Amino acid sequence: MIVPVPLPAGRDVSYDIVIGPGALAELPGRVGVACPAARYAVIADATVAALYGDAVAGRLAAAGLDHQLFTFPAGESHKTRATWADLTDALLAARIGRDGAILALGGGVTGDLAGFVAATYLRGLPWVQVPTSSLAMIDAAVGGKTAVDVPGGKNLVGAFHQPRLVVADTETLRTLPAAGLADGLAEAVKHGVIADAAYFGLLEERADAILARDPQVLERVVARSIAIKAGIVAADPLEAGRRAVLNFGHTVGHAIEAAAGFTLPHGAAVAAGMVAEARLGERVGCTRAGTAARIATAVTRFGLPATPPPGLEGGALLDRMRSDKKVRAGALRFALPATIGVSDGDDARGWTVAIAEDVVRDALNVWTALTAA
Repeated sequence: MIVPVPLPAGRDVSYDIVIGPGALAELPGRVGVACPAARYAVIADATVAALYGDAVAGRLAAAGLDHQLFTFPAGESHKTRATWADLTDALLAARIGRDGAILALGGGVTGDLAGFVAATYLRGLPWVQVPTSSLAMIDAAVGGKTAVDVPGGKNLVGAFHQPRLVVADTETLRTLPAAGLADGLAEAVKHGVIADAAYFGLLEERADAILARDPQVLERVVARSIAIKAGIVAADPLEAGRRAVLNFGHTVGHAIEAAAGFTLPHGAAVAAGMVAEARLGERVGCTRAGTAARIATAVTRFGLPATPPPGLEGGALLDRMRSDKKVRAGALRFALPATIGVSDGDDARGWTVAIAEDVVRDALNVWTALTAA
């Protein structure tokens, strides 16, 4: 299956997302057409390199494509400026030139980090996303957002840099641990909440099949999430308008990640963040009553939390949220659903809602108290 991402003329090159079992076998042929280069720098974390590095390298070599594998330690804690510097230094030492390209092989951390390398190395190289995790396939590999984390918060240093191609082989999801699969399903739930009530219903109804990794159901989930996000990104590649709805759950979710020292998986933080933000939306009258409870039930079906980790309280989360990228003119802004399948907002009045800090703090304190209860 191929989902096109038709970007506006004069922005970036439009690209295709190839989805399906065995898609890695097509990688050399598609890369040679969509992203021709003299050399390919394949960037992967150590875990993914051990699983798929040899296979990808073998396919590139068989196709006569010059390449070199570059690795870094696995985990969100290594998505840093220091790792970015190590990788760019390694590329320079290997004499990867401006006629080269980057292949990001792995999960969301690798896509964000390798994409930021591609955006900045020699003032920018073309790149290809090869996601191997549910989080990367369902969300992170689509849209051209690249970044690293800093002490002040998650993804605060980065750039928009669209890939030339995305190749998502759903067979790689078989090697994910259960928590890794669930990590991406938080973003799938988000896509249903913001854009497609029927898709949200599918996730509710087929949760057992999804967790059992039924290949047909998994491919359907990956494809629908990609189609939702690709449609939003194509219309708003630089997040100047409607694309803000993709941030649902992330203002609180990123604050949870930062407050937890980036030890909590992204999907778990976003799952809890969606529940918190939907509760906030209900409190201020933007979101239909009962929406947060339905989201909470859905995320817990996938083994994801509906409440924050123990020890966090509203004030601490609020402190983290003040440095969020979505703050405008000093005001906290939230992308909130009106109900399941419908985002609250439009082009005329904007896609995010500014909410006073005291209201946010009170709502978060009530929500975080549920953990202790």
